[in-house]
Amino acid sequence: MPGISFEADTRILPGFYFMHFLRNLIILTVMAAAVIGLLIYFTGYKLVHPLGWYILLFFAAITFLTFYVVGKGIGDDFQKFQLFYFGSSVFRILLCMIAVFLYVYLASEREMQFAINFFLIYFLYTGFEIYSILGNLRRISKKQV
Repeated sequence: MPGISFEADTRILPGFYFMHFLRNLIILTVMAAAVIGLLIYFTGYKLVHPLGWYILLFFAAITFLTFYVVGKGIGDDFQKFQLFYFGSSVFRILLCMIAVFLYVYLASEREMQFAINFFLIYFLYTGFEIYSILGNLRRISKKQV
């Protein structure tokens, strides 16, 4: 069956590492969703934009897609890592810019609240992605030594 396989595919990354990343991504997303839910419960929508849930889903999907594409792209040739990582980073930034500009252009209220919420979640998921990739780089450097 064509599509994304969650089985251990050593061409992408070792199955354990991929599943470890996926588990951590789910934990991060659930924790962020809990924080958003608590903020909405206690403050209403004063701090959280009504589209906060969609922003969270957007970044969870982009982080998963970025990790998958980089893993699939490098395969067994770790020399391609920089090319795929920086290419996926540019794609991620372009998607984020498009999302923010579309909202600011189409919506007429709460633009600043949207931008603040958007970039807080952006930095959260970017930090997570860097943390995950550093773990992958440690594994690669140990193989080359």
